[in-house]
Amino acid sequence: MQIGDTVVRKSYGKDITFRIIDITENEKGKQYVIKGLNLRLIADSPEDDLEPVRESYNSEKDEIFNKRVNKAIKKIIATRDDGYRGEAVRMSKSSKITQSKELTFGRPGRILHVDGDAEYLDTCLKVYKQLNMDAVGRVVLEKDQPAQIVSMVKEVKPDIVVLTGHDAILKKIEDYSSLDSYKNSKYYVEAVKALREYESSYDELVIFAGACQSCYEKILDSGANFASSPNRVLIHCLDPVFVCEKIAYTNIEKIVQIQDVLENTITGIKGIGGLQTRGKYREGYPKSPYA
Repeated sequence: MQIGDTVVRKSYGKDITFRIIDITENEKGKQYVIKGLNLRLIADSPEDDLEPVRESYNSEKDEIFNKRVNKAIKKIIATRDDGYRGEAVRMSKSSKITQSKELTFGRPGRILHVDGDAEYLDTCLKVYKQLNMDAVGRVVLEKDQPAQIVSMVKEVKPDIVVLTGHDAILKKIEDYSSLDSYKNSKYYVEAVKALREYESSYDELVIFAGACQSCYEKILDSGANFASSPNRVLIHCLDPVFVCEKIAYTNIEKIVQIQDVLENTITGIKGIGGLQTRGKYREGYPKSPYA
């Protein structure tokens, strides 16, 4: 087996598909560093626990995730006009001008997605584009995000910021409320605090932060609107995208209920949670004939 090969773990019932990203060696022999294709998971595995599979192979969980992703995307596209932009025709009380759908235009919220993993970011950017979202992506290691995030926000001027990558609960840990029990949660907390010092309003700057098994409570307490992971589970790489989509395309007149935000996420309430948040979509009227 070589770097780049697609594998599954026999001891876990071949439940998740991985790609080998590194090979090391210790007193126990070869150790393979593997990364989930869909879940934001990096793990170590001995050679005898891995089984190579074809690149197109999908485990049972992968099949479930793929179906959920496709269903969420189709639902978003099908319901966006009716659900997010209001009725197709309205009557203005002041001018009595009928606003038709053809003359109405809008601007969704802009997103800055900062990710510690280039492959996952690329996957997210493709779905942002598919959903017609204004998103800028930057690859920044988790430990470097606190120092760089404010300058990136000043440059990009987003309405919504995503801080994600990888995280994990350290082995033999009993205190799940301590940041010392997690691989990268402290960096997400520091980055969120830096953002809130720059912009304190939860409505002006919406923040999603966290990755797999992150310390959900501490990240929310530091100032995030949304965070992972309430039940310390693995999250899907596209969960932040679906959270952002709901906020970006909800009218600024509306407060989005957290249950509605989570409706299209892949891992649901076990993986993602947060606070009521105001939408970022602004309607305009009339549309220019030269646009």
